[in-house]
Amino acid sequence: MPKRPKRVEGNQRHRADKRHRADAAQFFVAAELCRRGLVAVVTLGNCPNTDILVSDARASGFCHIQVKTFRPNDRTVSVGQKAEQNPGQRFFWVLAGIPEPDAESQDYVFYVLPASEMARGVKAVHKLWSETPGKKGQRRNAETSMRTIHLPPREEITGWSLLPYRNRWDLITAAVGA
Repeated sequence: MPKRPKRVEGNQRHRADKRHRADAAQFFVAAELCRRGLVAVVTLGNCPNTDILVSDARASGFCHIQVKTFRPNDRTVSVGQKAEQNPGQRFFWVLAGIPEPDAESQDYVFYVLPASEMARGVKAVHKLWSETPGKKGQRRNAETSMRTIHLPPREEITGWSLLPYRNRWDLITAAVGA
């Protein structure tokens, strides 16, 4: 007799859904890059700090891509402290807004940022956040490893905005030399 699948409860279901959405986002990003004539390989977690390796068809240049997922109705996306690092001009972040399966009318949203811009923006926002008292006047925990980025149409308090990076796939195409 076949085993019954384990029942997934509340928080476990949320984590499973989040993980599935994150996995799907990597494939959606890779598909978009392939649609634009590039070769994209999802690393499936086998390459630290790189979710997708992308090159032109001649394999004359390549880039590393880190993907972070959010839902299009979210106000923020969270990234780790590593977003403050700039590993070079061949590294990019793609913030991927992947709708819930039942949200058929929602569009997919992508923000394509060079790692240098991501590092600059995230550092500035976190520095200002950590120096500003909380709602109740409390001191903030500047040592936290998480960083929060506000999604458009909202801008960061530093004036940094993701809007100029919406669908900027051309930045990756130029970096690989295609």
